[in-house]
Amino acid sequence: MATRITPRATRRRSSTTRWSQEDKHRVEQVWAKGGGVIICFWHQYIPLSPFAWEYREGIQEMRALISRSADGEFIAQTMDRLGVPAIRGSRKKLTNPAKEKGGGEALRDMAGWVKSGGAIAITPDGPHGPARIMGEGAPLLAKLTRAPVLLMAITCKPSLRFPSWDKALFPLPFGKGVIVWDGPYELDREADAQAIAADWTVKLDAVTDRAEALVA
Repeated sequence: MATRITPRATRRRSSTTRWSQEDKHRVEQVWAKGGGVIICFWHQYIPLSPFAWEYREGIQEMRALISRSADGEFIAQTMDRLGVPAIRGSRKKLTNPAKEKGGGEALRDMAGWVKSGGAIAITPDGPHGPARIMGEGAPLLAKLTRAPVLLMAITCKPSLRFPSWDKALFPLPFGKGVIVWDGPYELDREADAQAIAADWTVKLDAVTDRAEALVA
């Protein structure tokens, strides 16, 4: 029942939210250029994330990296009903895919999707944290595909914060919502994935804090 109700409830609440965007020209630049793109945002904002993208002709079609855990199955079904099909795997498994079940397959699937011109959404602190610490999976994918990376924050008020490891956010009706963009960033194949992950953690925290301040 929950997997049937949650997408409907999320969509209904989001449809009553007054949305605004800051630095939208950054994502519009990527839309206009075309080609594959990687979007990163923190795990706690998954329920809102489908509403940051535009679904129309000429815009890259979106997929999301979702873990193969039981929780991931619930999230994958929910995201699919919101119009974002899943590629199943884990950002932790991307760091050493040869040793992790499903990691190599997910990396290949994402790389193929991005190289074909698609968009992939990654929560680089998922699926189990630590919260707001980026792993190396997104930089590795960016190095492999040479695709631009957008850092995105999306939040709203009023909202519910769940007592989960990531303090997941769920929108309440008739609120104010904000989307903030940073990037795009592009990496060459010689880039240090660990150093980039640390740098992007700071940058993604900054846009997230900015979004939260705008709805305060």
